[in-house]
Amino acid sequence: MTKTEYLLFDLDGTLVDSVPDLATSLNLLRAGLGLTPLIQENVVPMIGDGVSTLVKRALGEKLYQPKHVEQFMQIYSEHLLDNTLCYPGIKELLEQHPADKMAIVTNKPYQLTIDLLKGLNLTRHFKIVIGGDSFTEKKPHPLPVIKALEGLGALPHQAVMIGDHHTDLYSGRDAGTTTCFCAYGMGNNDGLTSDFYAEQPTDLLKLFPETSVE
Repeated sequence: MTKTEYLLFDLDGTLVDSVPDLATSLNLLRAGLGLTPLIQENVVPMIGDGVSTLVKRALGEKLYQPKHVEQFMQIYSEHLLDNTLCYPGIKELLEQHPADKMAIVTNKPYQLTIDLLKGLNLTRHFKIVIGGDSFTEKKPHPLPVIKALEGLGALPHQAVMIGDHHTDLYSGRDAGTTTCFCAYGMGNNDGLTSDFYAEQPTDLLKLFPETSVE
């Protein structure tokens, strides 16, 4: 297999555990609509396909209105960093690779992504940050990964798309990169086979060791 030089990361469920803050924000939105709270375990499978889908799943098709997305984003922006933390080993992983070899490709809205990265002091690690609203398409479409590769100056075979959800695997595969499934995250692989497999976040340190800087 060709040596992997560039690392493209999903965010939620891959680099950070944001379930508590997402659940809190969804439940505050639900409370304002007179709904009972969701337990965190039920929130997990709702995550990964973008904010509109997340809110729609949390409220149900009949109650959902587009205005609820803006309401949720306002609430979530106020609770973005209450309990969200990097998974074990992630900061060490990022320190071992130069920023010009790494990108974020997430379905989280761009501004919330930037705010979260800044709050956790992670911004400096990434040359490229792509959110779910950065382009006309989001994962599982390959366009965000293609744009990330262009921004990094990387060829598809030089890169790996790392994520916890099948949207990451589809997006990377169709853009021509190798893929790594993070089984510890929030999503599922939809039965897809990945080139790499991380049972625990610390496995990424072994799969993608330090890049030598010439």
